[in-house]
Formats: sequence, C-alpha cells, structure tokens
Amino acid sequence: MDKYLNEIKVDENMEFENETKRQYYYMNLCKAYVHNQEQKLGRKLTACINTFGCQMNFHDSEKLLGILKEIGYEETESEKADLVVYNTCTVRENANLKIYGRLGYLSNLKKKNPDMKIALCGCMMQEKHVVDKIKKSYRFVDIIFGTHNIFKFAEILFHSFGEKKMITDVWEGTTEVVENLPSVRKYKFKSGVNIMYGCNNFCSYCIVPYVRGRERSREPEDIIKEIEELVADGVVEIMLLGQNVNSYGKGLKNEISFAELLRRVEKIEGLERIRFMTSHPKDLSDELIDVMAESKKICNQMHLPVQSGSSRLLKIMNRHYTKEAYLEIVKKLKDKIPDISITTDIIVGFPGETEEDFEETIDIVKQVEYDSAFTFIYSKRSGTPAATMENQVPEDVIKERFDRLLKVINEISSKNTDKYTGQTMEVLVEEENTHEEGLVTGRLTNNILVHFKGEKELIGKIVKVHLDEAKGFYYLGTLVD
Repeated sequence: MDKYLNEIKVDENMEFENETKRQYYYMNLCKAYVHNQEQKLGRKLTACINTFGCQMNFHDSEKLLGILKEIGYEETESEKADLVVYNTCTVRENANLKIYGRLGYLSNLKKKNPDMKIALCGCMMQEKHVVDKIKKSYRFVDIIFGTHNIFKFAEILFHSFGEKKMITDVWEGTTEVVENLPSVRKYKFKSGVNIMYGCNNFCSYCIVPYVRGRERSREPEDIIKEIEELVADGVVEIMLLGQNVNSYGKGLKNEISFAELLRRVEKIEGLERIRFMTSHPKDLSDELIDVMAESKKICNQMHLPVQSGSSRLLKIMNRHYTKEAYLEIVKKLKDKIPDISITTDIIVGFPGETEEDFEETIDIVKQVEYDSAFTFIYSKRSGTPAATMENQVPEDVIKERFDRLLKVINEISSKNTDKYTGQTMEVLVEEENTHEEGLVTGRLTNNILVHFKGEKELIGKIVKVHLDEAKGFYYLGTLVD
C-alpha cells in the first residue's frame, strides 16, 4: 500500500444524503492521491479511455472522462498512459476477441510501467465467463466493473490505488439512476442525453438485456434540467438515448409517454434540434408520429430497425410485429411527415433463413426505400437463444445474400439523396473536413452529411447551404449568405 494512502482519512461508515454526494467524496479522495503522485513525478497523470460499441457506451465514456478530469487526470489518446480504460461492447463475439487482442498489447506496456492502471468496464464485463477468463489469463488488469455501476468509478478507483490485486465490482442489475455526476462532452454544440437504461425485449439474437439489465427510466424533470443546462452551455442539438426510447416512462411513479416527454423537451428555449434512438417498431405510437409531425425541432429522421422482412423470422426473433404491421407504421410516418428519412438495421443469415425469407427482406427494403441501412451478417452470440438454433445458414450463402442486399440498399440510398439536389437547406456544422482543406462538414436535419467551403468558426452553428451535387451518401454544397 502506498504510504501516502495511509495519510488519507477515509470514513467507510459515513452516511451520505445521496449516491452523488458519496461519489464526490471519493472523487476528492482520489484527487488528493493524484495530486500527491503529480508532486512526486513532476508531471500531470494521464488517462486514456477507449470506447467500443454503441452511442450509449460513448455517452457512458463521457461520464467516465468527467470523473477522471474532476479527479485531476489529463486526457490523452495514447495508451502509454498512467490509466487506461476500455469501455467494452459485447454485441458480437468478435468484439470480445478485439478486447483480448488489445489486452495483450497493454500487457507489454504494463511491464515497462508497473504503476500503470488498467480498467475494464461496459457490457462485456457483465458476462461471468469473460470475467473468469480475465482473472485467469489477464491478471495484470487492475479493475473490472460493469454497466450498472459506472457512477461508482471514483470509489472503485480509489480502492485500487496502492493495491496489487485485481478489484472486481460487477452488479447483476440495479434500479438506481444516479444524477448530476461530471461529464465531458466530445462536442460543445451537441450532446447525447440518456432518458432510460436497459431493455425488456429479449430479441432471440441479442445479448443486450442480459448485460444492460431491465428498463428503468429517468424522471422527466431530471432530463429537462440536464437539457436546459446543456443548452445554457452552448448545445443546440440533443440526442435522446435509450435501448428502446418508445417504451420510456413505464414504471415511473407518475408514468409519462415518450411523446409527452418530447413535447416538454420541445419547449426548451435555445434548443434547435432534437434527435432520438433507438425506436422499437412494436412500441411506436400514433401519438409519437403526431408529435413529430407537429414539431418544429424534432429532426425528420427515424431509425426504425426492421431486422428482417420475413414475418416468419420476425416471430422467431421475438420482435413482436409482422412485415405488414411494420409497413403500416412506415405508411403512417410518410403520410404525416412526407420528407422523413427512415433508416434501419437488417440481419442477414439468421438461423433458418430461406431464400424466400431473404426475398421478403429485399421486398421490404424496396417498399420502404430506406435512406440508409446498417446491415449485419448474423454471427452466433453465446448466451442468446439464437446461438443454439438449428439450421444455421452456411457462410457462403450469407455472404452472397449480404452482397445482393447491399447493392439494392446502395441504389435506393443514392436515389433518395439525389432528390434534394438544387435545394437550399439548413446544416448544423460539426467539424473541419478531414479530407480536403478549406471545407467544413455538417448534417441536414435528416442526418445526411454535407461538405462545403467554410471557416472553422462556423462549427456549432446552423447555416443555410445550397446542395449543389449529390455524391451517393453525401452532398457537396455552397454556403448561402
């Protein structure tokens, strides 16, 4: 144990008004220790966070970074840091393999710097067999924690200082939602906002409910307060995040629908754009469609995962809708919001998928005319019902179908993008273009990218741009004064 740690007085029995105050107590203890280390080394301590997976994970990492900055760490992109955190994803098996590969690299770094701390968190750590493997084969890892107690990071980190043994703190689940912890946003002008956590759907191919836990919604007042504070700090666009935002509000003492939450968010002065994801088709209400149609701030984009066009497969997937029901939702969306952009997720090669099933998927893609689609080749995910199903589709058949589907999607996406050529539309400028100097890049309300000549001072502003030319999935445009 580090001698200085013995001088830091810790009252483990202290009672706190709430969990937030408890964690700030541990942040202050960590801060004292980090400051002492800085004095000894004559430099700032550095921390590197690598994030894998979905937007929920990236938003979680903003919270982890906020805690580390509060403690006194300096952020770095180099893994030759004093503290390295991997926020992991486990949606697919190869995501796990990627982490194991990276840990091999970190092992060599730690041999050169034994004082280096390595922390693993996120969805992958919620799987017992993963934690067992790390304990056995990667004993140089210092900290393991999961998705349910990310808020507890400072407390776990403090207890790891001076320890030579691994600290594991993984919860099976929680009903707790901890508010008002520090966070560091990647963008000054836009931010994600969690409105709920977990998932109750148990799709037969998906591990998420097992690692993220049951659905639990934040109180609307807390969400509104957070957004108001973000807007006061310069945010003009927010993304409301949840595994299934359409089921937001269920289980709260005073239940509220997602549509009603959107109405309240709409009233926040200074907020220009509202996005949300992900929407499950089975819970998409007519009320939500009406709110979107009436709104002046909700972006005309809907990410609506279909997964398959075959009603037979959708039932096996446990999706709780048919192809016909899905198409009816799309019709309502397009009738009420004619310029809406619809995107989706599709799995190719789900167990038992026949050529007829696949043709149903091609058919729904042609009927809906998606603006873009995230297409996935099915891969077995241990711990899900689909992994043990019979009639797994051969790899060569899956690849051939995948290529056919991609060709259809690309043709439709290109045609959809081209329809706005010649129009002048509003663009939120996000960054300097990474490929051509003098250009900046932004997004239309339907989320399509636009590149045009402009100064970096435009970043974070909504400007009018003439869409000169469509390039398949993006536009080249001209700034309109």
